[in-house]
Amino acid sequence: MTTITTRTVAYPADNLTMIGHLALPAGAGRRPAVLIGPEGVGLSDVERRRAEALAELGYVAFAFDLHGGRYLGDPDDMLARCMPLLADPDRLRGIGHAALDVLRAEPRADPDRTAVVGYGTGGAVALELGRDGVDLRAIGTVNALTTGRPGEAGRIRCPVWAGVGSEDPIMPPAQRDAFTAEMEAAGVDWRLVVYGGALHAFHHPPVDHTVRPGVGYHARHAQRAWRDVVALLAECLPVTD
Repeated sequence: MTTITTRTVAYPADNLTMIGHLALPAGAGRRPAVLIGPEGVGLSDVERRRAEALAELGYVAFAFDLHGGRYLGDPDDMLARCMPLLADPDRLRGIGHAALDVLRAEPRADPDRTAVVGYGTGGAVALELGRDGVDLRAIGTVNALTTGRPGEAGRIRCPVWAGVGSEDPIMPPAQRDAFTAEMEAAGVDWRLVVYGGALHAFHHPPVDHTVRPGVGYHARHAQRAWRDVVALLAECLPVTD
């Protein structure tokens, strides 16, 4: 394990003060950079650990905030915050651009070699950055098969990888079909992995609060999805000295 450093970064977005988690790899040179978006409940130690794991692999990683430093463990509170966000691509893009500005301003980050990996609502942010034409090397999402405004997927300039559980009631087969049709019509280099038997947020370890129906952890597929994310980054955003 390499020696990494971390720090908390406060920054403005969506009329809130966001609190993100930056992880830096060992060394002093510039490295490729990865933005990490959390599930709808908000930034937690799960995403912080993922940022740190990517830093150990040599990436500058920034796990961004969705809710101004809050973690919305109550499902009703989470839906009240996230549903308006998911219905407003411009707000999602604003949250994403603010976080991306923090990441690209970090001296250790190579601003020309950046990828975004997002989960749930954070994945919707990742896709909207792509639809906004941001120069990215890769977009990875898990249980975030959101579709965008007509024609805007044609502005995606990088490969898109998406993972979803086969039993996810929030991202059902009809949503999968709509997402893949959008990607195909836009000529995007896309991949979709369906993890058999997995529910929504299957990648997220169990939590000590109430969750929405259809949400559940699947340890084996969680490990596979993480390996798939790392493989996407290795292909599209390799770490080189």
